[in-house]
Amino acid sequence: MNAEILCVGTEILLGDIVNTNAAYLARELAALGIGCYYQSVVGDNAGRLAEGLQLALSRADMVITTGGLGPTYDDLTKETVAEMFGLSMELHRPSLEKMEAMFKGRGRVFTKNNEKQAYFPKGAHIFANDQGTAPGLAVESQGKVVILLPGPPGEMTAMFQKQVRPYLESRSTRVLRSHTIHLFDIGESTVEDMLHQSMLDHENPTIAPYAKLGEVQLRVTASAADEAEAEALMQPVMEEICALFADHVYGVDVQDLQHALVGRLQELGKTIAVAESCTGGTIASRLTDIAGASQVFLCGAVTYSNESKQKMLGVSAQTLEQHGAVSPECALEMARGIRTASGSGIGLSTTGIAGPGGGTPQKPVGLVYVAAVTESQEKVLELNLSRGYADQRKLIRNWASMYAMNLVLELCREAE
Repeated sequence: MNAEILCVGTEILLGDIVNTNAAYLARELAALGIGCYYQSVVGDNAGRLAEGLQLALSRADMVITTGGLGPTYDDLTKETVAEMFGLSMELHRPSLEKMEAMFKGRGRVFTKNNEKQAYFPKGAHIFANDQGTAPGLAVESQGKVVILLPGPPGEMTAMFQKQVRPYLESRSTRVLRSHTIHLFDIGESTVEDMLHQSMLDHENPTIAPYAKLGEVQLRVTASAADEAEAEALMQPVMEEICALFADHVYGVDVQDLQHALVGRLQELGKTIAVAESCTGGTIASRLTDIAGASQVFLCGAVTYSNESKQKMLGVSAQTLEQHGAVSPECALEMARGIRTASGSGIGLSTTGIAGPGGGTPQKPVGLVYVAAVTESQEKVLELNLSRGYADQRKLIRNWASMYAMNLVLELCREAE
């Protein structure tokens, strides 16, 4: 089965909102093994919506739409689909009663136009909306499937996870399962070159690379009669990949580096404290974004000036005079200082030149030193992160924070 995503909303075309729905649905469809070859956006216009639907249905088995299910005159997605398939619109009383109860519970007036959201094409499969008023639905006709979801991302994602995913899975006699291997500090072209033949040879499970900022993800997907068989098919392939990229794998089925690091520190019962200069609190912010980070993250210090490095972290005046703040010596003393001051098991630091100005031929923009210190280990990285992008200051800070978190994960692996 292949699908097409069609997002409805003039506000998307005008750039008033970012279309996160399409990205989410594309990832979910890929995880289910459903191909998605086209995505499009159409405004709140019945004629253009009908044209978009007809085109999508001409080249896909299934079309998933978002938006246009509300109570106003320009919310026409259901009506357009019904007309296209020659179906009448019928009132779904359970949906109407649920909406009326929701309005009453919130102390709001249920106006007549809200009834529009309780009408559906005859025979539609209805998905209840637990986050809002507009239910979703699926219409099957003429060998095609159209799934209509609400536009607000919170409503759409909840509906997809709880109801649409099981609906799609029930239509298949086989299960599709995936695992994602996360690689850091390696380019997509290098990964593809090393895995090229393996990706060609493996048809089930398949191996697909995805590039993101600073990392490459490898998704291994298997189709099987049941989950146990799928896992058995994937296991040897995943072991092969993890062995091949042992120096770059930072996790499997993790959300990102900060989730991987917090989770690993929790497993090991270790704590961390961070001293940041050029990253300006980016590492501390990323780590404390994770629920449960308080178990492992003790504190963070943004020591931007030389004086603060001396007073708060104990960096020596001699080090700053001889080597400067942007130096491996300073990075090490910062990491040692924050570890001592906090009593943490691991001290982590960053110091560098994020730009756009301030660099010299000896110490150019993008030069960053990252240090990690434990009771028995000390490591320093020298990074040259300038790429000449317009927003390189932000990118340098982001890259440096990622390298810093990955360095701690390396220390954890080596200590095992």
